[in-house]
Amino acid sequence: ALVTRARDYLQSLSTAKGHFVQTDSHRNVTHGTFYLQRPGKARFAYDPPSGIIMASNGAVVSVLNPRLKTFDSYPLGMTPLSIFLARDIRLDRGVVVTRVERQADGFTVVARDRKKEAEGQIALSFSNAPLSLTGWTLTDAQGAATHVTLTDFGPAGPFDRSLFDLRNPARVAPSAR
Repeated sequence: ALVTRARDYLQSLSTAKGHFVQTDSHRNVTHGTFYLQRPGKARFAYDPPSGIIMASNGAVVSVLNPRLKTFDSYPLGMTPLSIFLARDIRLDRGVVVTRVERQADGFTVVARDRKKEAEGQIALSFSNAPLSLTGWTLTDAQGAATHVTLTDFGPAGPFDRSLFDLRNPARVAPSAR
């Protein structure tokens, strides 16, 4: 029943915005703003000094690190984020729910890609009253976990498409800069 509640909630969530606190496997803490536009689109804009921007345009997840001057892209389907950014969230096929944990104020659904195209797993956390996504933990193939807690998360938007379409600045023509 909790898996069905989570799926129905996520399926009904079309656009939302909130702030996040992220703690990585080395206990480094960063903050920023999270934008969601289902299906497929998400953006994490990290506050300074990090300044990292991670965006999914529905097909590709791109990460721009201005401090290190790096730009990387990955197919969305190769990331656990694809589970809750999918057009049709189906926790009964294509995904294996490995665990459901009840807490006093909510619950967590732990899932992974059935075909293991996306290495690792995602643990989505929800509050009960009202039902709301409160965060998630992504665990990669090596077992390193990154925990994200959402605050002030709620309906927002619609957002401009360009918010989710991150381009490699090294490939931008000088006249376009």
